[in-house]
Amino acid sequence: MPAITVDDTLVLPRIPRPDPAQSTPRPVAEVVTAHRQVEGGGFSVRRPFPGGLSFAGADPFLLLDHVGPQVNGPDEAKGAPWHPHRGFETVSYILDGEIAHHDTNGGGGVIAEGDTQWMTAGGGILHDELPTEKMYRGGGPSHAVQLWVNLPPALKMTPPRYQSITRDALRLLTSDDGGALIRLIAGFEGPGVTHTPIAYAHATVAPGAEISVPWDPAFSAMAYVLTGHGTVGPEGRPVEYGQLVVFGPGDHLVIRAADGRVEPLDVLLLGGLPIRAPIAHYGPFVMNTREEINQAIEDYQAGRLGIVPADQLAPRNFA
Repeated sequence: MPAITVDDTLVLPRIPRPDPAQSTPRPVAEVVTAHRQVEGGGFSVRRPFPGGLSFAGADPFLLLDHVGPQVNGPDEAKGAPWHPHRGFETVSYILDGEIAHHDTNGGGGVIAEGDTQWMTAGGGILHDELPTEKMYRGGGPSHAVQLWVNLPPALKMTPPRYQSITRDALRLLTSDDGGALIRLIAGFEGPGVTHTPIAYAHATVAPGAEISVPWDPAFSAMAYVLTGHGTVGPEGRPVEYGQLVVFGPGDHLVIRAADGRVEPLDVLLLGGLPIRAPIAHYGPFVMNTREEINQAIEDYQAGRLGIVPADQLAPRNFA
């Protein structure tokens, strides 16, 4: 798993191990195994929520999709053609490979290995996410996740915004013993600017190593296993690839990679301040009332969420 790596984690700032007299580890409340779903132009994702976990349980998040890791042959890569969004933010993190995107707010470009595309749909936007011509024609590795972050009622119609977070902008940390590489995307002084207070990070934990990550007690807390095996929580609950851990209350997260394995444990760490607002949803629209959903559909059909450029109207397999 390339993402972004370093030759020597010991040169990075270290996360001090929490003092057990002052910090309580969060117990495991639930483990959810992601279900399979077909999305976009026909690509398969693992989705731990919604479905296995309720909107209330995932608050302030709405959806997590995991693509790969896989290797596509020539002409096999698929993407998501033009589609609308309103009422939330999409966060696309590329671990391996690359995708291209366009939107009706003037954004566009290539999201490469280790990069993050943070798009605030807010009041409404149209965009696409497709393989680059290189990835489509030549094939190659593909590994990515997309997280949907809810917006509070007062910000549902905020103007669209786009952030390009390159791999070089990520803040890198290690555990107290250097056994893990932690890439901060948002929160913990990470580069992502958020409307909703959240924490989002990608940790690679060496076989047999353990991390203890301080966590805001007011935040929800989850860990999703991208690859590998390990244990979580003070009780040492076993977890593996494609499983989401929901933690109970406490002050820090404990995650350990399994001993005796070649591959490390790769996990996403995510949580945030719950919004606790009503949710009404219909496909790519997430609002607070059914009336707002009806308005979103009407606005989309009337072209008020944006117009696809004329040179982008033809069906395409790649950007």
